Amino acid sequence: MNTLFTSLWTVLLLGRLVRSQQMQRRDILNYLLNSSKYDSRIAPDYEKDVATEVDVQLDIKSIDSISAISMDYSLNVFLQQKWRDPRLNFSHISNISVLEINQRRIGDVWAPDTFFKNEKSARFHNVTVPNKLLHIHNDGSVLYSMRLSLTLSCMMDLRYFPMDDQTCSILMESFGYSKENVALRWNSKEPVIYGLDDNDEQSLPQFYFYKPIETEGCFSVNSFNIERSCLKVKLFLQRNLGFYMSQVFIPSMLIVILSWISFWIHVDYLPARVSLGVICVLTMTTQSSGIRSSLPVLSYIKAIDVWLAAGLLFVFAALLEFAYIMVQTIKHRKQAKNNEKDEESMQIAEPQAKTDFMDRARRVDRVSRIVFPLCYAVFNLVFWAVYLTK
Repeated sequence: MNTLFTSLWTVLLLGRLVRSQQMQRRDILNYLLNSSKYDSRIAPDYEKDVATEVDVQLDIKSIDSISAISMDYSLNVFLQQKWRDPRLNFSHISNISVLEINQRRIGDVWAPDTFFKNEKSARFHNVTVPNKLLHIHNDGSVLYSMRLSLTLSCMMDLRYFPMDDQTCSILMESFGYSKENVALRWNSKEPVIYGLDDNDEQSLPQFYFYKPIETEGCFSVNSFNIERSCLKVKLFLQRNLGFYMSQVFIPSMLIVILSWISFWIHVDYLPARVSLGVICVLTMTTQSSGIRSSLPVLSYIKAIDVWLAAGLLFVFAALLEFAYIMVQTIKHRKQAKNNEKDEESMQIAEPQAKTDFMDRARRVDRVSRIVFPLCYAVFNLVFWAVYLTK
């Protein structure tokens, strides 16, 4: 009886609207979303056994941070989805082209259950109102847009850090519908929008895009062996070397060069050489600790580890060279005391060849002035050739 009454009411309403050839937006919305004929829990083409095609466009407004420690990145996006729902076609009852739905009634319209598969955390924006938009066109096409802040996982290979490049992905998938009911498709014109302005260099504080953004469609199978439609975005990022050149490579290089000054300090000035060597070793150790604190603990060796370890090795080798010089100096002094005793005893004997320890120390210093810079130059040549031409 209620169904018959509802049908009669709908016929009378349509007749009145046809006679007036105009229908108010509120009446159209009430007519379309009438619970007796529209069920927001059912996909548009579910009864036809046809997949509802959802056109997806991702508008990336900003990429805020990329963390190597937690291996994730944060971004702010507009997720825009468009599909056609024949049940919402109102072209036959009004000449209005678009209905802009209020926030309170968005939940009354069926929408895809798209989610981000590699999401760690996410939130909707609600200032000053929930940042959601839903438009219904007169042919039944629905545009649904929302603003999101996402933190997505990005597994990084840091073997070449900081000369590394990373490929981070955005994975979207239908949560509850199989591919037979919902098919996600990229927008044919602009699947991903990022950096459209002429002044936007599409760069980040520590990274820049070395390849265009790539998109692709895919299918995934969940634990229940249900195949679902999915979409994938690939972001190709290259790390900027500027910060690490100014804060790591050049300072550590200068520390290594500073340690060589001891080779020009006279062997008699032991306190100066001791202080210089110890300060250089401690500075390199502190710098290494600071860099490692900003990186995750990994099982493999990174490029920055090779650089810092080599720098520490050269500085420590300079300190060992000084230790050898000090030993030779002590031997020279003992030899000098023994010579004085021999002169006092007035012993007459055949002259014996004696080692000149001071001359040996000076000779080691002279050789170190050439060998250390030469070895460090060879190391630099090999290091940069390997890691920059990977």
